[in-house]
Amino acid sequence: MVNNIPITVFTGFLGAGKTSIILSLLPRLPNDYKVVLLKNEFGDVEVDSQLAKQSSLAAVSEILNGCMCCILVGQMKNALLEIREKYRPDRIFIECSGSAFPATLAFQIRELERETNNDLKLDAIVTVIDAENFTGYEDTSPTAKMQASYTDAILINKWEHISERQLDVLIDHLNTLNDTTPKVKCQRREGVDPAIVMGLDSKLFQLGSPELFEASHHDEVQTVTIYRGQKPTGAHHGCGSADHSHCTHAQEHTNLDHSGQDDDSVLPEGRLTEALAALSKESVWRVKGFVRLESGYHILNWAFGRHELTSLSEAPDRTGSVKLTVMGERGEVKRAVRKLAAAIDANIVE
Repeated sequence: MVNNIPITVFTGFLGAGKTSIILSLLPRLPNDYKVVLLKNEFGDVEVDSQLAKQSSLAAVSEILNGCMCCILVGQMKNALLEIREKYRPDRIFIECSGSAFPATLAFQIRELERETNNDLKLDAIVTVIDAENFTGYEDTSPTAKMQASYTDAILINKWEHISERQLDVLIDHLNTLNDTTPKVKCQRREGVDPAIVMGLDSKLFQLGSPELFEASHHDEVQTVTIYRGQKPTGAHHGCGSADHSHCTHAQEHTNLDHSGQDDDSVLPEGRLTEALAALSKESVWRVKGFVRLESGYHILNWAFGRHELTSLSEAPDRTGSVKLTVMGERGEVKRAVRKLAAAIDANIVE
C-alpha cells in the first residue's frame, strides 16, 4: 500500500514566525523523513528559501508576488502536483503569505484530494500567533482574526516578550475567537513538538463553499521594494519549479525613484540599525530581504520593531548591496519606505 502525502498548512500574520517554526520542526523528524516546503510570500525576494536551503528540507518551491489562496491558486495546485511527481515526499509544508485566508486555500487542497484519490491530503491548518503584537495587527487585519478562527491548532509564538498577565489576556481573547482549538506555547527557538502539528487529520472545510469565507484580504497589505546597487535589468520569471532554483513570479523592475544612488558598496550595520529603529510599527509590519554589510551578505528579517540578521555563505543572485521588501498598511507604508530608503541611500522600485 502506498501512503498518501499529508499537507500541513501554516498560516499567520506577517512576522508571526512561521518560517522559524517550520525550520525548527525539521531536526526533530527522522533523518530519512523527506519534507518539501511550498512557500508563498509578498514581493520577489527569495529570503526564506535562502534560509531553508541551509536546512534538511528535500526541496523548496516559492510562489511570489501574489497570494496563492486567491489570484495565484492555480500556481499552488500545479506546484503541489509537481512536488508529488518529482519528489514523492513524506510530507508537504505550505507556508502561506501573511494575509492568506486559510479557508479558500484548504478548499483547493480538498479538491486535489478528490482529483488525486486522496494521494494528496490535507492534514492540518496551523496558525502561528505573534503574542507580542496580535492585538494590534488583529485590529488592522480581519484576515488575522479569520486565521485564528478557522484552524486545527494555534501556536503562540514570542510569548516570552510579554508578561504573564498579558499572556492570560491574549489566551482569553483567542478563546473568544476559537474556544475548541488547542493553543500551544512555542518553546522559543525550539518551536514545538512535531506531534502537535502533524497527524491531525483535519476535519475543517469539508462542507460548504469557499465563497462563504471570501474576504478582500489581499488589499490589506501593500508591498514596496527598495534597492541599492546596479539597476535591476528586468523580471525573472519562474516556471513553477519545485526545486532549489525556486519558482519566482516577479514583476519587472524598471522605474526607479532616484532618492538614492546606484551603489554596490557595503552598508554600515549601524546605519541600517538606526534606519530600522525609526520605522513605525503601526504602518510597517515586515521588512525582509538581503543586505551587504562589512561582514558580508546577510538576510534581514524585521517585524514590529525587532530585527535579526542571518549571514549567508555566498551572495544571493541578482542582488545589489540592498534589496528589501517592505510590507505594511495600504496607503501608509510608502511614506515610511521613502524615509527608510533615504536613510540607507537606496532607491524605491515601483
